[in-house]
Order: sequence, then C-alpha cells, then structure tokens
Amino acid sequence: MPEGHTIHRAAREHHRKLAGQRLQISSPQGRFTASASHLSGQICVSVEALGKHLLYRFETGDVLHIHLGLFGRIRNGKLPLQDPRGAVRVRLVGEQYYVDINGPTICETMLPEDAEGLFKRIGPDVLRSDAAPLDAFNRISKSKSSIGKLIMDQSVMAGIGNIYRTEILWRQGVHPEKTGKDIDRKAFDNIWEDAKTLLAIGVKHNAIITVDNAKPSGGRYRERVNIFNKEHCPKCLANIRMIEISGRKAYVCESCQPRDFDS
Repeated sequence: MPEGHTIHRAAREHHRKLAGQRLQISSPQGRFTASASHLSGQICVSVEALGKHLLYRFETGDVLHIHLGLFGRIRNGKLPLQDPRGAVRVRLVGEQYYVDINGPTICETMLPEDAEGLFKRIGPDVLRSDAAPLDAFNRISKSKSSIGKLIMDQSVMAGIGNIYRTEILWRQGVHPEKTGKDIDRKAFDNIWEDAKTLLAIGVKHNAIITVDNAKPSGGRYRERVNIFNKEHCPKCLANIRMIEISGRKAYVCESCQPRDFDS
C-alpha cells in the first residue's frame, strides 16, 4: 500500500497540472462511467491529500475520492493521450496533462458534507498545515494498544505505513510494543516531528529515505532504510527482530529500543 508521502506528492503534482482547468473525465474500464460523466466538463478547483486519501474538488462542490489500497496505481502522462494501460478506473484529462488511476480500493464521488465527514474520521495528517497533533496524542495517551499499532491506525495518525512505522520508532528509541498510555508528551512530539520530517523527504525525492544524509544513486534517490527488513542494526550491530503487530510485520532492535515497560 502506498504510504502517505506518495499520495501527497501525487496531490501536489495533480494540483499543479490540473487545478483551474475544465477536465474531461472518463472510465475506460467502465466501472465508473456514470460518475465520470457527471464530473466531466467541470472545473477542478483543487487537489489535496488526507493521509492515504486523494481528493479532487470541483466547482459544483463535488469531490472525487480516491484510495489506492494495496494494488492501486497512478500513471501521469502528457498529451496527446495514449491508449489506457490495464484496467483504468478513471481518466482525468486537462489542457496539457492526463492522469490514469488503476485498481483503487475506493473511487467515488462525494458531496461536500461527505468529504467533511471523512476529515472527521481520519486522524491528523503530519504533512498537512492544518494538522492538530494534540488530537493524536490525546488518543494515544489514553490507549492500551501498542504505539506500533496506534501510529498506523489512520483514525489516530494519518499517512504512516509499515516502513515508516518501523523506521520512526527505531530512530526515536521507542519499542513498537510499548503501549500508548506509556508514551509521554515529549516522546510523542519526537515521533510526530520525525514523521513530519521523513514524509516530507519522501515527497521531495519520491522515495522512502530514513537514513540521515542519504545521497542519490545514479542521479536519483532510491529507498534507503535503517532496520526495516534488515538483519542487523546499523547503530549497535545487534540482531533485528521481526515481530507481528495487527497482522503486519514490524522490526525492532531491542538494544536501541529497550523494553522499558511491563509486557
């Protein structure tokens, strides 16, 4: 599943290339035809991201809501149009550019009030200027669930996926099985600020980079991580342990992330 930096990068690119234009919208696959016809011909006012949700707002107030899920994919192109590749659920065509979205888990039109409801259900997004980190801390500090589970719960903190979860907690020396109620405000603030920094780097370079001072390879940045799916800790050389949290693999160095809590 794409992590939050991917969706924010797409939102910024699509806003730059499509906002303010009257879009032609279609569903080459045929599963979104009626809604595509309804939206087609409207001016796209803005494109924004909320966690892993992508929202295209139109002049009538209609909102195109996309969630890529595990297998969704976005392809960007420059006119003239190319033939659709694969099962394109929705195609958005502007004056110079077009966007194809394949296989999203969610592809729907929403009324403005429905979009507002989505914002109320989703936790604060570290990459949004209107995020309220205190809301996330209040949820976390009252919870008996593990911090490793909580920061991937999109209703608590939006946009953090499996790789960022592992890397942020390692960088902050926090064991992923530590309960939320045992996370004090200072530790939470450090987690929040590190997440904000790392996801912003991901948006900029279009890659998950959690290693400090990483350099491009072959002219481009590639994924660089510290302990996710690694055998040894780069800091202390201890073995990395793989654990399971809510059915997802997580990784921990129990030397750098001590179990300073009751099991």
